[in-house]
Amino acid sequence: MEVKGKPFEHEYYMPPEWVPHSHCWIGWPERPDNWRDHGVHAQLVFANVASAISRFEPVTVCASSAQWKNARSQLPEHIRVVEMSMNDSWLRDTGPTFVVRNSISSNDKLRSKIAGIDWNFNSYGGIDEGCYQDWSLDLLIARKVLEIEKIPRFSHSMILEGGSIHVDGEGTCLTTEECLLNKNRNPGLTKLQIEDELKAYLGVEKIIWLPRGLFGDDDTNGHIDNMCCFVRPGVVLLSWTDNESDPHYERAIEALSILNNVTDAKGRKFKVIKLHVPGPLYMTEEEAAGLEQDDGDAKARLPGSRIAASYVNFYLANKAIITPQFGDKKWDDEAVRVLSLAYPDYEIVRIEGAREIALGGGNIHCITQQQPACS
Repeated sequence: MEVKGKPFEHEYYMPPEWVPHSHCWIGWPERPDNWRDHGVHAQLVFANVASAISRFEPVTVCASSAQWKNARSQLPEHIRVVEMSMNDSWLRDTGPTFVVRNSISSNDKLRSKIAGIDWNFNSYGGIDEGCYQDWSLDLLIARKVLEIEKIPRFSHSMILEGGSIHVDGEGTCLTTEECLLNKNRNPGLTKLQIEDELKAYLGVEKIIWLPRGLFGDDDTNGHIDNMCCFVRPGVVLLSWTDNESDPHYERAIEALSILNNVTDAKGRKFKVIKLHVPGPLYMTEEEAAGLEQDDGDAKARLPGSRIAASYVNFYLANKAIITPQFGDKKWDDEAVRVLSLAYPDYEIVRIEGAREIALGGGNIHCITQQQPACS
């Protein structure tokens, strides 16, 4: 059911990711020009992510008709697998952004505490700069998910991917200028107009703009979910490096300066927890050779190109942190140590082989979308 008006007019707001979830949605990778060897390696990791999350909350995996049987065979029976056409498997960006409200008035015809926002999508930049040339199937994913769940839908013409925003549930939204102000997203909107739309649709009061995202995150033009996220109100994790010769160092220092000199919507100064990036890591000749890139339909992935790998790109399941591990023992272990201190009441679950997801342009947060529980 499509709803008229804007979510904030109906008292909806986007909750933070640490509220209880009723569900997690995940796509299923198969594009041979983005997932090497027809997705065989990535599918194993996606299945491990889905299985890990399913220990803490219900999971639905969305797979194409050609891949449904394969996905079903690789996933435990308690994970639901639904058939869904898609151009690629980034459910964080193509699925709905869920919003909730605390109560329903007696004269409110919209009898639901939860709704979903169906943003517009253009494959991260459109025909000239996007990741793939046809995204017509991805445009329908949010609507399909909401229809399956019988959840009201707010549609929006503004281009926005779920990985470009993080909220604290108390009025503050984090994003990057590199992404949301990029001319390949919404060239007809000013910064102030974009802020107004975020406030009206997410129910936030203040937007904090970091200039840039993670170095090497060219696919998304610097999504915030590779760069910085809320641990709780007033506390954030920041993708960091101590290596001054690493091109990411300048971005990390830049972001730290911003965060040290702003307050959130409640007037709090930020506590910044540094979460060191791995590597740097680079795509190998073997990995690039496993891609079918001859038709030019998708963005080229070349050997020697830096992989946009970040431990900030984790999924916060009910009382668990599902965190990527990249095969870099020093920084993998350090990430687990930092996350354990940041989330003392959560179980830290390592997903080995997350490099396979990073090769496709994202990680665990990018392939998942949480559905908040509503009492």
